Amino acid sequence: MKTLTLIGRSFIAIALIVFGIQHFIYLEFVTRAFPVIPLWIPGHSLLACIFGAFLLITGICIFFQIKARLACILLGSLILLMFMLLLLPSLLTNLNNGVVWTNAGKALVIAGANFLVAASFPKEPHGKFISFLESLIPLGKYFLCGFFILAAILHFVYAPFVAMLIPKWIPAPVFWTYFAAVALIAGAIGMLIPRTAQLAATLSAIMVFIWVIILHIPRALADLHAPNETTATFEALTMCGMAILIAVFAAQKKRV
Repeated sequence: MKTLTLIGRSFIAIALIVFGIQHFIYLEFVTRAFPVIPLWIPGHSLLACIFGAFLLITGICIFFQIKARLACILLGSLILLMFMLLLLPSLLTNLNNGVVWTNAGKALVIAGANFLVAASFPKEPHGKFISFLESLIPLGKYFLCGFFILAAILHFVYAPFVAMLIPKWIPAPVFWTYFAAVALIAGAIGMLIPRTAQLAATLSAIMVFIWVIILHIPRALADLHAPNETTATFEALTMCGMAILIAVFAAQKKRV
């Protein structure tokens, strides 16, 4: 289980580092970790770099296991705060916009990834404020499961668009669109049930990793100058890492 824990952490750490680097390259909020700051706020590019630094530093902390639990708790809480301040109001005024739902869901996923990584490290003595933030850690699993269900719904609603994303060499793209939607729902429900959590999380991790290999990486390599496909690749890798950690916790009967 130690090896799987390291793999799960590493997937998430790599994604955070890439997200941080993207902020510095484009000087914009190009990832879904943080919402785009309103243009009327001054220092837009500087803020993009500051938030990018948070992502980059946290990823490095995870890799080298230096105050990783604290770093993940702080970053996850910051992402959740930005969600509440900017993404949630936008979501409530654009309930029929699939892109807004996706962006909001992925922000929660990245917050949840940090909480799951934090849970994989031993507890440390902290003050009352950090102890309060630690109470958010159990949300990690629910954020992933919630996004799986959201993504499944979007697969059904926008099936023709999703089918277009499937590689041309795979036959029956519409069938696989619906199949993926059902698999996402099954994975989410399975991870929420203690008896099936380990199996569901393991299969979900395998499923998402396959998507990374056959879908996301080719799309990213085909359009290296556009950040969106690269971001999507590492978002999927993040979800894979989360599912691995959930499987490990289920095997250890660890409550997170």
